[in-house]
Amino acid sequence: MGVLPTASDAWNEEYRRGRYAGEPPVAFVDDILAAAAREGIDSGLYVGCGNGRNLLPLVDGGLDVMGLDVSAEAVRQLARRRPDRADRLRHGDLESLPVGRTWPLVIGIQVFQHGNRDQAHRHIRAAQRRVEPGGLLCVRVNAAGTDVWPAHEVTERGADGGFSVSYTAGAKNGLDIHFFSGDELQQLFDGWPAVLPIRAHRTERTPPAPGQWTQWEAIWRRPRP
Repeated sequence: MGVLPTASDAWNEEYRRGRYAGEPPVAFVDDILAAAAREGIDSGLYVGCGNGRNLLPLVDGGLDVMGLDVSAEAVRQLARRRPDRADRLRHGDLESLPVGRTWPLVIGIQVFQHGNRDQAHRHIRAAQRRVEPGGLLCVRVNAAGTDVWPAHEVTERGADGGFSVSYTAGAKNGLDIHFFSGDELQQLFDGWPAVLPIRAHRTERTPPAPGQWTQWEAIWRRPRP
């Protein structure tokens, strides 16, 4: 049996192959910029910044966002692309950040879904702890309504409709990924007022890839003590 890849290994290889090169940002970026402007927020933390597909439009839109990613290759590519941002990039995960450090804005786009259900929930809880009281957490994650593709095995199903898979082919071969139900995600933010209520964003795949991919998007405010 071969050694299973880690998320950082898989994403290093994907970025070497040109993942996201030249792709436009997701439309959710505009919602984040609008919410930050309304709140008077001008800085934050982007978890899973990759090679800058969404981070750079946020920066160019006026946010001084620190980028964090487990892929060293993604961070290198982004630093080469925008050397003016090199000192605002960090290779690592949330646990690698200084203990107790918080930001008025924390962003996670298609990142908190990595791992099984328990791991995905822990990713979100860890991100919540990095938000200043009164600050915003912007989330986009896999939704359970997705037509999961390519080949995979369903490894767990929750009573709330969420489920996890282990891919057996494609870019995520060997990796566990979680798909949240709406109720499951909402429960994780119990007590957090919604600035942008949870909504489903559906993307039809380009043939020959089948079906569609659905993501939950929302922005929540961390309660003040």
